[in-house]
Amino acid sequence: MRKLLYSLAASSMLLFTSWTQAAPEFKTDLPERYTVVKGDTLWDISGRFLNNPWYWPEIWHVNPQVENPHLIYPGDRLALVYIDGQPRVTKVASNNGVVKLSPEVRSEPLNSPIPAIPLDAISSFLTDTRIVTPKELEGAPYVLEGEDARIITGAGDRIYARGDKPADKVGIFRRTKEFVDPETGEFLGLEARSVGAGDVVAENGEVLTLELTKSNQEIRIGDRLLTNVNRPISTSFSPSSPSQDVEGLMIAVDGGVTQIGQYDVVAINRGVRDGLEPGNVMAVLKTGNLVRDPVTGETIALPSERAGLMMVFQTYEKMSYGLILQATRALSVGDKVVNP
Repeated sequence: MRKLLYSLAASSMLLFTSWTQAAPEFKTDLPERYTVVKGDTLWDISGRFLNNPWYWPEIWHVNPQVENPHLIYPGDRLALVYIDGQPRVTKVASNNGVVKLSPEVRSEPLNSPIPAIPLDAISSFLTDTRIVTPKELEGAPYVLEGEDARIITGAGDRIYARGDKPADKVGIFRRTKEFVDPETGEFLGLEARSVGAGDVVAENGEVLTLELTKSNQEIRIGDRLLTNVNRPISTSFSPSSPSQDVEGLMIAVDGGVTQIGQYDVVAINRGVRDGLEPGNVMAVLKTGNLVRDPVTGETIALPSERAGLMMVFQTYEKMSYGLILQATRALSVGDKVVNP
């Protein structure tokens, strides 16, 4: 079995050089068979077989039975073997035989295929967070107060705002962070998070009356009204290396914590203009400590060391959001991100 797996790795090396000259590296202790369980992600499964799990599109691509890796379900039993001289992902039968994957009636209901990465970690960023300019936010209508002079309101309440109506249905956003490039001082954008949504039901000059249809936090005086944008949101990420060399920094972490670990969301100071796109995988380099040379008294910076992997899931012109998928030690704001 091991020989077959090593042969598969060699075949992959020859067949796939589309976005990098490297190839999937199979682990020496990889399982011969694996049963998909609830809670798995494609990243998890690939990490069981590969030292570089971002190569999973190539593994699925050389196995035509798995036409779409985003349609793998809990209960599927996977194995890397040769069938008729060709590398295949196979489904292991209950009698320990090997059968080819084929359409069949499943014995129990399954709600959805396993995701590429843990979507619950990034769902709010995909739907409720946007990067805006100061002009865009400052020029937007703002909340005056709630009905009966209330200063805090929620879903089902009526509120009043001032400004030009952006649309009949609006999102209510709150400024949360200002991002500045720590290397150049360039302004990168303002983070605005949705705290609710509502329908504009009346206009009286500059005063707008809204019925709140949703709230995930209390609506406050000064919150801004922005048009709800139907942004194309991709949840079926295909990992890849950036198309060009990219080197940046992690500039913020969601939640305001000081240490960054697996499945934390981070902001980086590189975006679309730098060639990044959703699905790009980047290595995280832990910044080396500053130490005092005991002989000369000089301050010496120790070298940065590879300590994790991040996948970009949302890009903007000057910056991006990424999810830490792997961390071998605690990471921090200021650590570098580079091509894997």
